Amino acid sequence: MSDIRTIGILGGGQLGRMLSAAASRLGIRCHIYEPGAAPAGDVAWQVTTAPYEDEAALRAFAQSVDVITYEFENVPTSALDLLETIRPIHPNRRALAVSQDRLSEKTFLNEIGLKTAPFANVEAQGDLPAAIAAVGTPAILKTRRMGYDGKGQLRISDPAQAGWTGAPSVLEGFVDFSDEISVIIARAADGQVAAFDPGLNVHRDGILHRTTVPCGLPAALTTDAILMAAKIVNALDYVGVMGVELFVTPSGLIVNEVAPRVHNSGHWTQAGCVVDQFEQHIRAVAGLPLGDGKRHADVVMENLIGDDIDRVPQLLSESGCQLHLYGKGDAKPGRKMGHVNRITGQTRSVT
Repeated sequence: MSDIRTIGILGGGQLGRMLSAAASRLGIRCHIYEPGAAPAGDVAWQVTTAPYEDEAALRAFAQSVDVITYEFENVPTSALDLLETIRPIHPNRRALAVSQDRLSEKTFLNEIGLKTAPFANVEAQGDLPAAIAAVGTPAILKTRRMGYDGKGQLRISDPAQAGWTGAPSVLEGFVDFSDEISVIIARAADGQVAAFDPGLNVHRDGILHRTTVPCGLPAALTTDAILMAAKIVNALDYVGVMGVELFVTPSGLIVNEVAPRVHNSGHWTQAGCVVDQFEQHIRAVAGLPLGDGKRHADVVMENLIGDDIDRVPQLLSESGCQLHLYGKGDAKPGRKMGHVNRITGQTRSVT
C-alpha cells in the first residue's frame, strides 16, 4: 500500500472532478485548489478557493496533502515554486515547462528524435515575415502559451494579410495528414510504463468532437505511436498520465502536441478498460502499481459541447451509452458540459 492518503490537485474543472472520483475508489482523498468555480468540488474531499498569488492559501493547501498534481498545465510558475518547497509535484516541473510553451515543446521533441511540423519562433510581430519565409504558407500562428481548444491561433494563407496573436508565438507549417490519433500513456516513478490503445480523433471548430477506439489504423503504426509516446515520458522521467497527439502522414507519424495530464481523448477508457486513465494517473502519483491498460470494449467517445447538454434525456434512454456530466452551470458555446461513451462492441486489446 502507498503512504499517500491525500492528493492535492491544482485546478477544479472536469478533469479534477474525474480524478477525485477515481481516487475515492482507491480510498484516497483529493484536495482541490481552484481560483474560480470548481465542478470538482462536488466530489472532492476539500476545496480551497483562492488565487494562485495567495501564498498563505498555497502553503495551507500544500501542508494538507501528501503529493500535488494538476489538471491543467498553465499553473503560474510562482505558485509552483512555493508549492514545490513543501510537497513533491507530479508530473515534474520539466514536463510542465516543456508543455507550457509550444516552442520549448517542439524543440524538446526534435531533440529526442521525434518529428514535428516545421516551425519558427515569432517573438514579436516584426519577426513574422522572416518566419513565413522560413516555414512557408499556408501556416498557423499559435501563441506559445495558454492556447487550447483552438484558442490563440490564426491561419495564414497570404503573407500580405498575416494577422498577429498579440503575444510571443510559434509559426507552424501545415502538415499533410490523413488522421489524428492520440496515445494516453502512464509512467510510474519506478519506470513502469503502461499505454492505452491509440484513439482516432475528430475535431470541430478546434475542439475535440469524437474519439474512436480502435482507431482502425495498421497495427504497426499504432505500435509506433505507443513507442513514440513511451520515448517522451521516459525522456522526461515522467510520473503520471500524458496525452500525446500525433498526425498520420504519408511519411509516418509526427507529434502534434503533448499534454502532461489526463486528456479529453482518453475519456473512452472509462468504458473500455478495467482501469481508466484517471485511476491510472492517481496510481502513478500515489506510488501504486500501474493498472492493466488492456481494452475490453470498442468505444466511441463524444463530447457534449454547449447546447449538446439538451440531449441528456435522449442519451439517458440510449442503450450502451455511458453518460458523464461535469456539473457546470451555463451551457456556453464551445464549453464542454460532459461526454458520452458508447460501447460499440466487445474486443481484445491490439497492444
